[in-house]
Amino acid sequence: MSMMEKAMYLKGLCDGLEPDTTTKEGKLIAALLDMVTEMAAEMDDMQAEICELKDYCEELDEDLGDVEEVLLDLDDEDEDDFDDLSDDDFACDGDCAGCDFDCGFDEDDDDFFDEDDDEYFEVICPACGDVINFDSSIDPENLICPNCGEKFECIVDEDDLKALEELDETSDETSEETSEEE
Repeated sequence: MSMMEKAMYLKGLCDGLEPDTTTKEGKLIAALLDMVTEMAAEMDDMQAEICELKDYCEELDEDLGDVEEVLLDLDDEDEDDFDDLSDDDFACDGDCAGCDFDCGFDEDDDDFFDEDDDEYFEVICPACGDVINFDSSIDPENLICPNCGEKFECIVDEDDLKALEELDETSDETSEETSEEE
């Protein structure tokens, strides 16, 4: 039984009692019945709108699922295209003709390929096997794999550790000189 049907039932019961609408109590009962009838009509309208919105949401959910399927299928296909490439295939050689990879190469920068700027280290994540590259600014004893998020320590050769410490000291001195000049 809908709210409107219930309101009409109550109104019928009240009409059967034949209340005197000239008294204060009769006027109150008549006003309450009118209000209940209006509220029931509004509630029925809202219920119909809710059902319509629920159907619309279900349609949107199905459409979104279709879009996700298409996008995920495209992503899988794109990943398959690069499976047979190595990290060396993405290294910049300075030949920008026909290359649409943004490597930050500046043809006017003579020091772009100088490897004296920073020393890079390469390790393999023990959890996922991904190759991780890091420079002297990162503590080798506190590495986090960007692929799987696993935290691990890297055992660094003593010579490499000394080189890291020297690079840190050099960079600290350079930053102190820069801050003193300012």
